[in-house]
Amino acid sequence: MTYNGKIGDGAAAFDLTHWQQRLDELRIAYRVPGATLAVLTGGNIYELASGVLHRGTGVEATTDSVFQLGSIAKIYTATLVMKLVDSGALDLDVPVKKVLPEFEVADEEATNTITVRQLLSHTSGLTCDFNYNSGRGDDCLARYVEACKGVALDCPPGTATSYSGIGYTVLGRIAEVLTGLTWDEALKKLLLSPLGLTRTMTLPEEVLRFRAAMGHLGKAGEEPEPAFSWDPMPRSQGPGGRVCATAADVVRLAQMHMNSGIAPDGTRVLRAETVAAMQQCEVIVPDKWTVSSDGWGLGWTLYDWDGIRGFGHDGASIGQYGYLRAVPEAGVAIALLTNGGGARMLYAALFRELLDELAGVKMPEAFAPAAQPPVVDFTPYIGTYKREGVIITVTEREGKPHLVYEFVDGMKDLSPPLEMELVPVSDTVFAGAGAGPSFNEAWMPVIFSKLPDGTLYCYIGLRVAPKAS
Repeated sequence: MTYNGKIGDGAAAFDLTHWQQRLDELRIAYRVPGATLAVLTGGNIYELASGVLHRGTGVEATTDSVFQLGSIAKIYTATLVMKLVDSGALDLDVPVKKVLPEFEVADEEATNTITVRQLLSHTSGLTCDFNYNSGRGDDCLARYVEACKGVALDCPPGTATSYSGIGYTVLGRIAEVLTGLTWDEALKKLLLSPLGLTRTMTLPEEVLRFRAAMGHLGKAGEEPEPAFSWDPMPRSQGPGGRVCATAADVVRLAQMHMNSGIAPDGTRVLRAETVAAMQQCEVIVPDKWTVSSDGWGLGWTLYDWDGIRGFGHDGASIGQYGYLRAVPEAGVAIALLTNGGGARMLYAALFRELLDELAGVKMPEAFAPAAQPPVVDFTPYIGTYKREGVIITVTEREGKPHLVYEFVDGMKDLSPPLEMELVPVSDTVFAGAGAGPSFNEAWMPVIFSKLPDGTLYCYIGLRVAPKAS
């Protein structure tokens, strides 16, 4: 239960003792083994830590502890790619095929038309759940892109938002081709070093130099136990899922984006116009609840809190969960890194209080159905929905909507099938029993919508699954 902070002009606006107490209380209440918190306010960054990094060893969490960021890594890759746009080496609207001649997906037209902008904004149609281990060598991204050639799209490019891990691996490969470096090296040289992020890294062997968090897994309501592995993810997933850092280093990245592309020491990392473009809405998302976002920019998830604009990103790996929110007009950025338990609950409770006090932001209440749900004709939604690695079966059981979410093919051993009764929220939005407190506060959002060609799809976890039968 330690904290560090540069006490300065912002000290009066941030009560370290109070927030340390709240972090401790909420972490214990939601059975999160360990957590670190960094808060930028009043021009200062404050750091707090609570709990342990590993319940098996009892090693204490400290402010210099390193956690896995999960998909927050996508912001690092997006920023790296935008530096290449800044330099004139890359055009956002050029087809990927022009930069990577070997790029190919199952659909020929999509192969020739998917753009860099679409990859950044998750509108390329490329799927997320393609689990392929291309090895630990420096050629792992090139080999992964080669292996994607037969992978089906979730939807046609430009027709919907479907969260894509493949897209960010492709972006990482683009960075390699244009810089002549591996993604890991390019990130260090062009982003981490200019920003002075000395406690941010991408490879497991680099993490061993630091005090590192272990992920924990377990059933809701029980104390989680150390995960079966620190990180089984292939190296090729790095651009979309493996950056490790302290909470303060995460906030420093956000601070540069809030400061029009300028690092704390005055180094210009991105042009102001580029920073602004990343925070402009590229697409509105039908799911406003899974990551609490209203839209997507170039990498960033975007928020509109009753007229107060913000940006950020969430991340999850094996038992580790991260949350980043920034409110530019208030000069506030917050990063919370955790290693298991009810992480989502901790984030929601703590950020509601912090953002309200520091930035005047009223976060929306937790997603849930009304006490008296509307009566909805569910018949049109019954059927089977498919995307790469996932089958969703929607039926009625005893007159009530029911859903089974199942991993298949290369993803089949990732997790047991998830079953839930669906409760109507509106004609197209339903609340399911959730996937555990690490991902949802209580209910999982399930949305039904249509592609421009009229194809019905089921939207779970920001991913499109078209109706197959």
